[in-house]
Amino acid sequence: MANRSAERSSANSLHVVSATEANRSFSAILRRARHGESTAITDRGRIVARLVPETAGEDAGARRQRLESAWEKTEARLRGQPALNLGKFNRDWAYDD
Repeated sequence: MANRSAERSSANSLHVVSATEANRSFSAILRRARHGESTAITDRGRIVARLVPETAGEDAGARRQRLESAWEKTEARLRGQPALNLGKFNRDWAYDD
């Protein structure tokens, strides 16, 4: 990536790019991931996301089991809570003004 906003953190060789740069060069970021490199994506100078190679973490089967277990626990907790009558849903409630 030729953009000056792309940096490399010296602490752990993490490639850091702005959200704008990530949007423009997503295929290059995916190529880096295929080669084992992680990328942090910033918004207004603050890291908001990380793209890490699949092989850098747990294997896909273990990850799926962990996520399914977490979902089952969440679903069980929600089923135990009373339903709230909040009226008609308005999508604007989901967004800050």
